[in-house]
Amino acid sequence: MAGVGEEARPSPDALLKAAEKEARGKHKIFLGAAPGVGKTWEMLSTARRRKLEGVDVVVGVVETHGRAETEAQLAGLEILPRRCRDYKGRVLEEMDIDAILARRPALVLVDELAHTNAEGSRHPKRYLDVEELLAAGIDVYSTLNVQHIESLNDVVARITRIRVRETVPDRIVDTADEVELIDLTPADLIARLGEGKVYVREQAQRAVRRYFSPGNLTALRELALRRTAERVDDQMLNYMREHAITGPWAAGERVIVCLDPSPGAANAVRAAKRTADSLDAELIALYVETDRHAGLSDAEHACLAETMRLATQLGAEVVTVPGRSVVEEVVAFARARNATRVVVGKSRRSRWFELTHGSVVDELVRSGSGLAVEVAPSADGPAPVQPIDWLLGAPRQIGPYLEGAIITALATAAGKLIDYLINLPNISLVFVVPVLIAAVRHGLVPSLWVSGLSVLCYNFFFLPPLYEFTIADPANVVALVLFMFVAVGASALAVRTRAQTEAARREARTTADLYAFSRKIAGVVDLYDLLWTVATHLARLLNAEVVVLMPEKTSTGNGKLETSATFPPGTELTEADLAAARWSWNADQPTGKGTDTLPGGRWLFVPIRTSRSGIGVIGVLSLKDGGGLSAAERRLLDAVGNQAAVAIERVTLVADIDQAQLGVERERLRSAMLTSVSHDLRTPLASIIGALSSLRSYRDRYDEATRAELLGTALSEAERLDRFVGNLLAMTRLDAGAITPKREAVEVGDLVSTTLRRAMPLLEGRQVGSSVPPGLPSLSLDFVLAEQALFNLLDNAAKYSPAGARIEIEARQVGEGGAGGRVEIVVRDEGPGIAAADLGRIFDKFYRSHEGDRRLAGTGLGLAIAKGFAEVQGGTIAARNRSDRSGAEFVVSYPVS
Repeated sequence: MAGVGEEARPSPDALLKAAEKEARGKHKIFLGAAPGVGKTWEMLSTARRRKLEGVDVVVGVVETHGRAETEAQLAGLEILPRRCRDYKGRVLEEMDIDAILARRPALVLVDELAHTNAEGSRHPKRYLDVEELLAAGIDVYSTLNVQHIESLNDVVARITRIRVRETVPDRIVDTADEVELIDLTPADLIARLGEGKVYVREQAQRAVRRYFSPGNLTALRELALRRTAERVDDQMLNYMREHAITGPWAAGERVIVCLDPSPGAANAVRAAKRTADSLDAELIALYVETDRHAGLSDAEHACLAETMRLATQLGAEVVTVPGRSVVEEVVAFARARNATRVVVGKSRRSRWFELTHGSVVDELVRSGSGLAVEVAPSADGPAPVQPIDWLLGAPRQIGPYLEGAIITALATAAGKLIDYLINLPNISLVFVVPVLIAAVRHGLVPSLWVSGLSVLCYNFFFLPPLYEFTIADPANVVALVLFMFVAVGASALAVRTRAQTEAARREARTTADLYAFSRKIAGVVDLYDLLWTVATHLARLLNAEVVVLMPEKTSTGNGKLETSATFPPGTELTEADLAAARWSWNADQPTGKGTDTLPGGRWLFVPIRTSRSGIGVIGVLSLKDGGGLSAAERRLLDAVGNQAAVAIERVTLVADIDQAQLGVERERLRSAMLTSVSHDLRTPLASIIGALSSLRSYRDRYDEATRAELLGTALSEAERLDRFVGNLLAMTRLDAGAITPKREAVEVGDLVSTTLRRAMPLLEGRQVGSSVPPGLPSLSLDFVLAEQALFNLLDNAAKYSPAGARIEIEARQVGEGGAGGRVEIVVRDEGPGIAAADLGRIFDKFYRSHEGDRRLAGTGLGLAIAKGFAEVQGGTIAARNRSDRSGAEFVVSYPVS
């Protein structure tokens, strides 16, 4: 971000947007809370004033709705004829955009921006017509009600219980050059309704009861006021960016609370929340990550994480920015967001510390930023003892200091060599190199150690008298002191650069981790795989054990919380840990290590949720010393948790959709089965009942031949009914997976001859031919299932073959002999064949071709059962049309074993 002292320059993006608007027409929207507030009247009144100023004004489309005062405002304005369109026998009038473009006025009036154009118009919506006019450089006045704004549509629906179907995208309002609010109190609007100035009297009474109630109008009025205020605020920010105004301008309140890792920061957050609520302002919690962040203790990291969590719970937007100076970053951020107030906690540091390091409060007040600075009271208790700031993060091992001594010795040797060869006057610069190396590699304290060693070596080896720690020339004293300052300054700069580089690396690493995680979960479609990915990724990022818990799905909703994934595998939670996880799920709050609830627990449990509902709980047991997570790790956990929640919801929704589709398919099959049962099973029953009742009532009147015919009809229909019921039972067994073939050696000739004898009553009146060459290998099949599959194919051929047609059965061997070969049984008929649209569905349950549906009875299960019986024995079945003539050909293929 820009620092305090940087020269303010106009925003390039704002200037680019302004340049783009120069070639376009200006758009002004008259916005109202409800119909009848006077939007159209005010638009016409403003247009009349513009015409008196000499502006070329035309009326593109204005809906007066029979209101006399609105029609009076049209007097004296040029009205362009509308274009008529026929729609379902009605003539609809729409705005003639071509006539407006040809006329090219300076300003055109377009009423009811959300209107849907008649079918056949150039654009489906009127706001698209307006965009074309604006692109042509024509200014437009238009009207709009707040309930037609897309983002507010559902809010208005909840308020009024009426959903408006015609909406306008928010970008139309956001890109408008002006938005004028036409405001009217609810009492005045209801009075206008009563006077018949909005609707006729009967419509007005219904409107007051349903839509125009005082409560609804008050809520709609507030929505319109807020939406207009948002647009005005955006315009102000754009103006500030275009004109390089640093601000802030106190047109709308925004409160920033500065976070730090001290216990008093929580009080500052609460005070800022009270201030924001009293001002009805947006609250932003800002943490500036300086070079001190790397040296924070575990307790300070935990305190900072808890403060950020508190800010989030209080509804603040939490922002972290890296920077060199807290004050510079706070002021720059406040200017960028046009904030007006900054809340900081009262410092509990000593006066000496503030004198040597500076005070954030004092520097903010002196910055001249125009911000109102509010100091929140500090927490109770004694002020903590502050460690020396530059000692934070100092290495405790001897290695960095020993390395510093070695590189100082090497620099001294190099300096003596250079001095011997060249006699360089500013040989002290050689010692800057080890100082910078120590600062970059190990931090401030080792670099100061090297600085001290360098001063001593420079004095001992290079300043006369040589090889003594004395200085004869006063000028050399000044040079030595200046060298000491240069070394210390270079150390500080190098350490600061190192800290900023490390902060940038941490941010880049976090971004890369989140990107890698999002890519990893994007293609996962199985819930178990997704949960395993979440657990393993978090365990690697946080160096921790991770568990993911989700509620069991029950018929009444979500049930008890149970462990769904763990890493490492086998990780178990105690009853106390499970109780903490369930409390976190029920309360929707973090629980356990580092929180206010059960802080003595080993695990940290964080609930994850989406905008729709809760998803589950993630548990983390850090393997680091202390067992807590830093603020950065907590933010990373929250970010990964949010991504995981969305991914889990996606996978769950996909599963729900699949279940819904299964339910729809199940219902379709159930309806088809009921239709089949009610029609196709009732038909043979009616024949049986008719034949037997005739025999019972009129037996003596019938001769022997008639009685035999009736008995034969009853018997054939009973056999038909038996086949239908058998098909239903067979399909039920197939769906349940309850069929296990009882394999035996089956001769193909026996299978064909047995099936033909059983099917002869069905094939009566048709010519039947069979071809089974000798020497076909035996098949390992369930004879009953194989016979039923072939029988169903013959039954289907008989149904679709006319009388006298030929039905053929041919058996043949294909492929290699013995194991690896196959035997095919082909059934051909001379019926109408299979329609191309039916080829892909011919084996579906309850599916029959349209022609067959009209001519023949049947359950639509025969071919599906044949396919199921063939496949359960390792075979296949296929259907195609004959190539030599009309008719169908079914091929059943079994492997030779």
